[in-house]
Amino acid sequence: MEHDLGDIRAFIQVVDHGGVSIAATQMSVAKSVLSSRIARLERQLNTKLLHRSSRGVTLTDAGQRFYDRMRDVISRLQEAVDEVADGVEADLQAKLRITAPMTFGTVHLGPKLFAFMRDHPGLDVTLDLNDRYVDILGGGYDLGVRIGRMQDSALMARRIAASRRVLCCSPEYASSHDLPRSVEEIAEHDCICYGNASMAPYWQFQSRQGDGEPQQVVVRGRTHLNNGESMRDAAIAGVGLAALPLFIAASALQDGRLIEVMSETPPVPDAIHAVYPQTRYVSRAVRAVIDMLVAAFDGALSWEDS
Repeated sequence: MEHDLGDIRAFIQVVDHGGVSIAATQMSVAKSVLSSRIARLERQLNTKLLHRSSRGVTLTDAGQRFYDRMRDVISRLQEAVDEVADGVEADLQAKLRITAPMTFGTVHLGPKLFAFMRDHPGLDVTLDLNDRYVDILGGGYDLGVRIGRMQDSALMARRIAASRRVLCCSPEYASSHDLPRSVEEIAEHDCICYGNASMAPYWQFQSRQGDGEPQQVVVRGRTHLNNGESMRDAAIAGVGLAALPLFIAASALQDGRLIEVMSETPPVPDAIHAVYPQTRYVSRAVRAVIDMLVAAFDGALSWEDS
C-alpha cells in the first residue's frame, strides 16, 4: 500500500511538537487538515498511533516504533535533498522558527539575521524575542539563542560568542554608599535582581586567588526585573548594584551613566550559544543560520569596544 509522504511528515511534526496546534502553526496549515492527515495514516496502517488528550498527544507502542523508523527515513531523505542542493548551490528554502532573548535579539541578532534573509529570499523566518525560558522542543522552534550555562541535555549547542558581565552602579549610588571591596560585602547592598531566576538570587564572581573556583554571594534587593535593559535603567537611576551583560551595559559605561565596581573581581562570564533539537540530522537552513552567526560574532565584539 502506498502512503502519502505528507501524512508521515505531519505525524512526525505532531510528535516532535507535542500536539496538533503547534505543529499546525509550524506547517502553516489548519489543525483540521493536520488531524485529517493523522487519521488517514492510522486508517491505512490499521493501527492507533497517538493517544489524544486536552494536554496534547502521546505515542502508542505502535506509534513509537513507527515514529522511530520514519523519523530516520525522513531525515535521510532531507539529507539527500540537501546534499544535492549543496552541489548545485541552490538557495535556501525553508520555514524557520527562532527564539532569542529580547535585548540581544533586537540589538545584535536581528540586524545580522535580517541581512541574511535579504540574501536568501527563500527563507521564511518567525523570530520570537522573549527573556523568559523558552521550551525549544515544546514550542516548535528550529533554533534558539541562549545566554548562560547550558543545562538542557535534550538540545545540541554551538558556541557563538563570550558574554562578559560587569558589576556596576550609577555615580550617584557610588557617592552615597560605601562600595563593596569584596564579594562578601555585596550582600550588604541593595541589588537589582533578575526576576526570571528560578532560584534564590545569587551572583558568582571570578576567583581573586586565580584557583578557578568562583566566589558566590546571595544578594538581596527590592527591585526584581525580568529584562536586562530595565535592570540597566534601574542601575542608572541609582536603585542599587547590578550584574549585567556587557552588551547591555556598554553604552552606559562609556558615557558615564554607570561605573564599574570591583573590576579586579568581575562576575563569572556567560556564553552565547545557538541551540537546536538533538536530532540525527540538522537541516541545511538551520546549519546555514548557525554558521552565519558564528562567523558574524567571531573576533572583535562590538560591545567590547567601550
